[in-house]
Amino acid sequence: MIHPSAIVEAGAELADDVSVGPFSIIGANVRIGAGTVVGPHVVINGHTTIGKNNHFYQFCSIGEANQDKKYKGEPTRTVIGDNNVFRESCTVHRGTTQDRSETTIGNDNLVMAYVHIAHDCVIGDHCILANNATLAGHVHFGDWVIAGGFVAIHQFCHVGAHAFIGMKSGLHQDVPPYVMAEGFSAGARGINSEGLKRRGFSADDILAIKRAYKVVYRQGLNVKDALPLLREMANDCAHITPFADFIEQSSRGIVR
Repeated sequence: MIHPSAIVEAGAELADDVSVGPFSIIGANVRIGAGTVVGPHVVINGHTTIGKNNHFYQFCSIGEANQDKKYKGEPTRTVIGDNNVFRESCTVHRGTTQDRSETTIGNDNLVMAYVHIAHDCVIGDHCILANNATLAGHVHFGDWVIAGGFVAIHQFCHVGAHAFIGMKSGLHQDVPPYVMAEGFSAGARGINSEGLKRRGFSADDILAIKRAYKVVYRQGLNVKDALPLLREMANDCAHITPFADFIEQSSRGIVR
């Protein structure tokens, strides 16, 4: 399953059925789980742990030293879960000691061509990052986030579960769960109602989320005044709680 031209350094741990394509390089501190396919011309190095049934297409660079000037070669980590697809020329950099010392990617994500995931990012499950999406350091995605093509996200931004970021958007603040954001300096454009329908949210739940969105974005309230109203609405719809929690905990402020 390992092509004769591939290099697997001593110390690397690969499950018996891992496939490694021509001219790929696997570093000494890499562990790869069963069913994973490493295509041709892929480099995986650093202290990198990869789960089961992932697929890395040609020219991916995974676990490489990050681009933070404070990084001095510390043995920080990259951890990737199960069932992820990384298309051509994706780059994922290891963490830094200034944060969690780890870049973390969950399960069942689709990372399209030329996506960059920088140091200390945390990506949840079932996310889609379209071609050329670029995440700066310390960015966090919840589950089921979609980032359109050529999206650029500022360091330390958080994006809540089920949010949608339109293509070519520049994100400088946090995006709460369920919210659609779009624009060069991205602003809120409504809720991701179509995505919620596809994921089994009921019509009543979607209506409740729309009403919560209007409290924050359509009534002229600041966050401090909106939060008590959201907490009250959460008594009737549990999906409002993560929306309110995210807004309350945001350190960069939310898109408006």
